[in-house]
Amino acid sequence: MATPAENSLTFAHHPHPSPVAADVRAQVLANPGFGAAFTDHMVEIDYTEGRGWHDARVIPYGPIALDPAAAVLHYAQEIFEGLKAYRLSAKGSEEGGIALFRPEANAQRFNASARRLAMPELPEDLFIEAVRQQVLIDKDWFPTVEGGSMYLRPFMFASEAFLGVRPAKQYKFMVIASPAGNYFKSGAPAVSIWVSDYTRAAPGGTGAAKCGGNYAASLVPTAEAFSRGHDQVLFLDAAEHKWVEELGGMNLFFVFDDGSILTPELTGTILPGITRSSLLKLAAEEGLTVREGRYSLDQWQADAASGRLLETFACGTAAVVTPVGKVASQAGEFAIGSGGPGQLTQSLRAKLVGIQRGEIADTHGWVKRIA
Repeated sequence: MATPAENSLTFAHHPHPSPVAADVRAQVLANPGFGAAFTDHMVEIDYTEGRGWHDARVIPYGPIALDPAAAVLHYAQEIFEGLKAYRLSAKGSEEGGIALFRPEANAQRFNASARRLAMPELPEDLFIEAVRQQVLIDKDWFPTVEGGSMYLRPFMFASEAFLGVRPAKQYKFMVIASPAGNYFKSGAPAVSIWVSDYTRAAPGGTGAAKCGGNYAASLVPTAEAFSRGHDQVLFLDAAEHKWVEELGGMNLFFVFDDGSILTPELTGTILPGITRSSLLKLAAEEGLTVREGRYSLDQWQADAASGRLLETFACGTAAVVTPVGKVASQAGEFAIGSGGPGQLTQSLRAKLVGIQRGEIADTHGWVKRIA
């Protein structure tokens, strides 16, 4: 069986000959965690210079055969995205079903990353169709736990075998899926973060691209944060090492007593989060003053101590909206608010999740029903 994508590529289907048994799958779905289990299938599309994208297919999940000289292994030409599929509430959306949240924004960011790493762009409709194909073939993998979703990981890497330093001429685009529960394991009402002495990204670098190298550089500081008992790591700017940028995998927001919200501005060293942009829009619609600008670690601590800062929260596809309760560094630590989720954090999270799951009217056209 094959189905056409909007750009005329046809997806060949090769169902898994021995998918995970239903009872085993049920055990996984009852407690999926995050990124620990994977569904039965994956999507794969090839790119060859001069030919373009070709051979779109849905195949059994399994190992990838790579030549030892594949460019990705030597020069790290690799990018990825992260988005979720949600089961819509039958009550809220009248029909129920399955939907994606702003997949076109993921497709656009994916191509921005591709341009920065000298990789071919993927047509947005083909990106979305590939994700749709992945969700539909493994739709029985949605978690049964409250708040569960299907996390989707589209990625592309250079597959050409060569050792010269230049952009590759062959690539693979793939999509895999994982049933997802809670991102953080601590269960605390708010997360604790460690301020790293390491730098995540510098001006002119790849900070705004979603590429594996950025995350590889964050692993040592993240491990340091974990070893000190914290949930996440915070990176400051590379030039002055004083301005708050982002966490290891999330953007930050600050809520003040005058009803305003601040988030670090996008300067090329911060990943432009899709959850971030959604929350900016929702907060503005609530009548709040929303600002994008610089915010120093020292000012953060002073505002927390004076009570001017009421809440801090992190946001991203995986963790959605998560309150920050404590910040620690070599110089000491400070607490934020009551140490738990604040009123605005809870309100914005509830509205965002409600839209994603079809429980609140989507007035922005963000929800794309696929089944």
